[in-house]
Amino acid sequence: ANMGSNGDLNANSQCLSSTGDLVLDKAVNQWMAWDKNPQTRKQMESLVREGHVVELRRRLCSRMTFGTAGLRAEMGAGFACINDLTVIQSTQGMYKYLAKYFPDLKTRGLVVGFDTRAQTSSGCTSERLARLTAAVMLCKDIPVYLFSTYIFLIKFFYYEAAAGVMITASHNRKEDNGYKVYWHNGAQISSPHDKEILHCIEENTEPWPESWNEHLVESSLLRRDPLEDVCRWYMEELNTICFHRELNAKSPLKFVHSSFHGVGHNYVQRAFQQFGFPPPIPVPEQKETDPDFSTVSCPNPEEGESVLELSLRLAEREEAHIVVATDPDADRLAVAERNGNFGWKVFTGNELAALLGWWMLFNWKEAHPDPADTETVYMLATTVSSKILKAFARIEGFHFEETLPGFKWIGKRIHELTKTGKEVIFSFEESIGFLCGNMVLDKDGVSTATVVAEMAAYLHTKNLSLNKQLINIYEIYGYHVSRTSYVLCSDPLTIHRIFSRLRNFGGPGDYPELCGDYCITHIRDVTTGYDSSQPDKKCVLPLSKNSQMVTFTFQNGVVATLRTSGTEPKIKYYSEFCAVPGERDISSLEEELRKVTTALVEEFLEPDKNNLLRRSV
Repeated sequence: ANMGSNGDLNANSQCLSSTGDLVLDKAVNQWMAWDKNPQTRKQMESLVREGHVVELRRRLCSRMTFGTAGLRAEMGAGFACINDLTVIQSTQGMYKYLAKYFPDLKTRGLVVGFDTRAQTSSGCTSERLARLTAAVMLCKDIPVYLFSTYIFLIKFFYYEAAAGVMITASHNRKEDNGYKVYWHNGAQISSPHDKEILHCIEENTEPWPESWNEHLVESSLLRRDPLEDVCRWYMEELNTICFHRELNAKSPLKFVHSSFHGVGHNYVQRAFQQFGFPPPIPVPEQKETDPDFSTVSCPNPEEGESVLELSLRLAEREEAHIVVATDPDADRLAVAERNGNFGWKVFTGNELAALLGWWMLFNWKEAHPDPADTETVYMLATTVSSKILKAFARIEGFHFEETLPGFKWIGKRIHELTKTGKEVIFSFEESIGFLCGNMVLDKDGVSTATVVAEMAAYLHTKNLSLNKQLINIYEIYGYHVSRTSYVLCSDPLTIHRIFSRLRNFGGPGDYPELCGDYCITHIRDVTTGYDSSQPDKKCVLPLSKNSQMVTFTFQNGVVATLRTSGTEPKIKYYSEFCAVPGERDISSLEEELRKVTTALVEEFLEPDKNNLLRRSV
C-alpha cells in the first residue's frame, strides 16, 4: 500500500517499535502515514508504545460497515473507529460512487448536517467531521449545503441534492459517533448502495491532499448554508399533519419537554407554536447541548422512567399532564402521561404506535369519508414491531406492510409507494421511532411530539386520557401484549456461536422445535433467507446477511424474535401475544408471554453460560 507522500509523517511512523506482527505493523505505519490529527496520532503512538496488541488489532484490522443507521463506532484512532481520517476516507468513497451514479453531481451537490457530539481526547467533534466531509466534496468542485449549526434532520431533497450525510450517533453512549448516509430520495441508503459505497471507500483510502482542508467551507463559493430554508420549509410542512389548530390553542393541558442535552429544544419549541400550542416547558438541566449527557446515565429515552426522572419531577411541580422526550438527535420520542394518583404511565414504542396509528387513521377518515379511498392508504412497521397496525388494516380496509428492522427500509418503501400514487399515513419501529405522514423519510421525534400533544388535547375534550384511549383501541382491535429488551454482548464470536447453535440445534441445519415447554410451529431466519412457513422455504423479506435475526412463531400464538442491534453491542429480543378482539383476560396473556420470553432468553441465549450482561431494570 502507498504510505503517503508526507516524508515527515513517514519518518515518524518508522520510529515506532514493532508490535511483533508484520500485518499489524503495516497497518500502524499506514495509519501514521495518513493521519494528520495530532490527538489521534498520539493515541496510536501510545497504544504501540504500551504494547496493546489486541486493542491495536481491534482498531486497525477491520473497517466499519453500514448497519441499520449508517457507519457507527466509538471515536478514536483506528480504521474501525470514527475519526478525521475514516470520515475523509468514507467521503472520498462517497464522492467516487456519486460521481459514477450522478452525471449531474456538480449541479446537485451534497447536504451535510451534524449533531453536538464531541470528544476531547481524540479531537473529534461532529462539527469538525462535518466540515471535513464538506472539504472532500468542495475540493472536487461539488456544491455542499453545510448547515451552520447543529440540526436534527437533513431535508436535502428540498434542494434535489444527490445525497446527504449526517454526523450523529443518535442515542448511543457519549464515546460514539456516526456517519449516516441518505440517498437522493431522502431515505437512508440501503442495498445495493451501501455495499457499493463501501467498495469505493476501500479503493480510495489514501487522503487526497485537499481533503484535510476544512477551511474550504469558509473560502469556497460552492458552500451554502441551508439552515434557514430547511427550517422554514419544515415548519410549513408540519401543517400537513396538524388537524385541530384552533382546539390546540384553547387546550388547558400542559406539556414538559426534554431534549436529553441534544439538538431538539429549539425545534420542539417552534413546532408546538406552529401547531397553535404555547411552547412546552423545557427541562432546564437538559435543554442545553452537552456532549457528555451529564444528567442521564444513558442518553436513550427508550430506557424509560429511570432516564426520565428530571422530566417527571418537573412535570409534577408544574402540574403538567404529558412529558415528551426527544433523544439527542431528536429522531426518537418517549412519552409519559400522568396517571391520576398512580404516578406516571411511560408508553412503550408499540403502545405509542397504537395511539398514533389510530389518530392518523381517524383524521384521514374525517377528511376522506368514502370507504373506497382506503384502497390507496398504507401503514408500515418493522417486522420486530407490534402487529397492531396489521389488526387495524384487517378491520379498516387499508394496506399494511412490514419491512426489515431499521428506518432506512421504511423510508425506501415509502418512496416506492408514493411514486405509484399510494399514501403512507403512518410508520413506526418499536424502538420509539415514528413518522406521521410522509413529510420526511426518516423517523422524526419533533413532529411526533406535536402530534402526540394534539392527540392528547383532542382526547381531553372527550374526557379521555391517552391511556384510556389505548385501552379503547385494544378493545376494538384486540389486545397486543409485547415484551422488548436486550442483553449486552461485545464479542462477535459469542454472537456467532449463539446463532450458529440455533441453526444447528438438533443436528446440522435443524432449527429447534421446542423452547422450554412451548412448541415452535414456524421459523424465519432473514440472515440465511430461510422461512419454514413459505412453500419454497424462502423469506419474503430481503436477505440480511450482515446481521443476525431469527423469528419464532409458537403454537400458542406468540411471535418472538432474536436479533443483533445494528448500532450497539446488543442482542435484542422481542415477543408479542396478539389477542382476538373481545378477549379481555389480559393478565393470563401477559403471564403466558412472560413465560415464553423467559424460556426464549434462557434456552436460546444462555446468558450465564455466554457471559451476557442482562439489561438493568
